[in-house]
Amino acid sequence: MSVEDSIEKAVEVLGTRSASGLVLSGEHASSAAPEGWAWPDEDLWLQGTHWAIDLGVDTILRALARELDAPAVFCRFTRLLIDTNRVLGSPSLILKEAEGRRITMNDSLTEEERKRRVHLLYQPFHDRLDAVVSAFHGAAILSVHSFTPQLEGRAPRAMEIGVLFDRDEEPARRLAKRLSMRGWKVEINEPYSGRNGLMYSGHHHATQHGRLALELEIRQDVATNPVRRDKLIADLVEELPRCGLYDP
Repeated sequence: MSVEDSIEKAVEVLGTRSASGLVLSGEHASSAAPEGWAWPDEDLWLQGTHWAIDLGVDTILRALARELDAPAVFCRFTRLLIDTNRVLGSPSLILKEAEGRRITMNDSLTEEERKRRVHLLYQPFHDRLDAVVSAFHGAAILSVHSFTPQLEGRAPRAMEIGVLFDRDEEPARRLAKRLSMRGWKVEINEPYSGRNGLMYSGHHHATQHGRLALELEIRQDVATNPVRRDKLIADLVEELPRCGLYDP
């Protein structure tokens, strides 16, 4: 397979217009190992876990793109190969272990292999997202992620929805308040803070183009439950245009 084919298969763009003034992104929407890579047998236990994929996000993004008439840009590879929601140089760009066990596909990673992943996976996603954002003047960015209800034996997370922001606090607080009024347990900058580089992708492209950006974190039991997921999607379709993130 050519380099161009590899790049084409690394990213999916859904939709060709942004009637709503919004661009969606899914940095962790797939657990695939594209052609040129493979899941080692020793790492198969990671498939289907939050280490490899943000469960439920693919379905949510496709529904939001359809209902909001907004383009969506998806990674089509597992975050374990390289995490497009981290700045290059981040220690969590390519994880070496999970739950105290080494990740074989990243063990003894050479500099040549790291550069190959940047060239064929990381950079194509960011190039494509940048192009989509550029194409829609004024469109804000909403990245969608999901989080595990319990991380490595720590206390269960009671919150259901996190609204992450870096600079754009006002629309984040408006959205959190409106979702809370609809019965969701919502926190700001939890379970991770958007001010700690953990919403890198959306914030980076928004900064480059003078746009607003938020990231949604959805607890995975909500994101994968059809009834609760559909309710959340319907609530987001109603409330996103009212939070001040973009001008519908």
